[in-house]
Amino acid sequence: MSVSTSIKQSNDTEGKPINALRLASIDLLRGLVILIMMLDHVRERFFMHTSTGDPIHDTVAPELYFTRYITHLCAPIFIFLAGISAWLYAHPANGNYRSPTSFLFKRGMVLIFIEVVFYYLLWIDTIATTIWLQVLWAIGVSMICLSLVCHLNYWLIGSIGLAIVFGHNALTPIEFAPDEFGYTLWSILHDQNNIGEVGGLTIRASYPVLPWIGVILLGYFTGPLFEEKITVASRRKTLIITGVICLLTLLILRGFNIYGETLPWSVQDTVIDTVRSFLNFSKYPPSLDYLLITLSTGLFLLAWFDSLRSQNFFLKILKVYGSVPMFAYLVHLYTLLVAYWVLYLFFGPTHGERFGLSGVWQIWVGAIVLTLMLYYPSKLFSSYKHKEKYRKPWLSYL
Repeated sequence: MSVSTSIKQSNDTEGKPINALRLASIDLLRGLVILIMMLDHVRERFFMHTSTGDPIHDTVAPELYFTRYITHLCAPIFIFLAGISAWLYAHPANGNYRSPTSFLFKRGMVLIFIEVVFYYLLWIDTIATTIWLQVLWAIGVSMICLSLVCHLNYWLIGSIGLAIVFGHNALTPIEFAPDEFGYTLWSILHDQNNIGEVGGLTIRASYPVLPWIGVILLGYFTGPLFEEKITVASRRKTLIITGVICLLTLLILRGFNIYGETLPWSVQDTVIDTVRSFLNFSKYPPSLDYLLITLSTGLFLLAWFDSLRSQNFFLKILKVYGSVPMFAYLVHLYTLLVAYWVLYLFFGPTHGERFGLSGVWQIWVGAIVLTLMLYYPSKLFSSYKHKEKYRKPWLSYL
């Protein structure tokens, strides 16, 4: 879901309402998430010979551990921003409310379709018998759920989101056997399991959606912070204070192993291993601790982007990718697929039956090359999208 930044700009002062810049900060953060996602997918495509696990295995080398850890930011921040964007859609700058129900429902269905069809085709060589319902599925289902509750009282929406995010870890002991009533629904909501078969293909819910529904509701609840009447100083203060509260909550809950993560931490032989133990959180489904550290980081980044008053090339890259997230998502995945098979044809299998990179630094180089390679195509498409989106509504899906 993209938010247009092509809105008439007001004077750029710290104490006055800002319109274009409040939306630019969202696009910048969304663009950063896309770049981090590219890093993760380079790792997935070219470093499959080393499994990271969930939580990350304690045997994983530090450089791979933190490379994987950085990518934890992607899903929580993106879904949180989707909630903010939904609120901005419902409350445009002209002040006339418009229901986001149809908007959210249709986009949610499109994302699920893309997940089931296009993502399956990407990995048909290795997972030909399984359809993995992953991040687009989670975003799509979350959007559909938000479309159903967006007309509830604003404070009730925020309360439900908060209750889900903070309370879902208490549901961990609940389990269903495959032959029990409720197994499929619970697998979709909270447990990572196979949920059925279609045409000989096993369907697996990799991203249990309940916590993500809570995240998008909290994003929607945060939306009014980006109203035109809110000053930059006030918004940044609220973002930073909320981020600090999240971190303090994390330090208390995690520090004393009270609640929020199934796997407790402990002091290890080295400082770096102790830090890794403390920070090692579950993603499938995302634990409370996982969401506290990733969403607080997102809040700090939003506050930082909101403070920027000039652009450099890096920020231009972020803004371009943030304006066409779905286009960038699909194009970079298929670019990596082509790159993989080209390298495989030239060098053959280097790790078992697959081609793989030999060092973690090569993952980073690959992500940088991919970012630069797709920048101008994304920029051209972004310009085309903003020129034609009112005449061609399908462009809004990209």
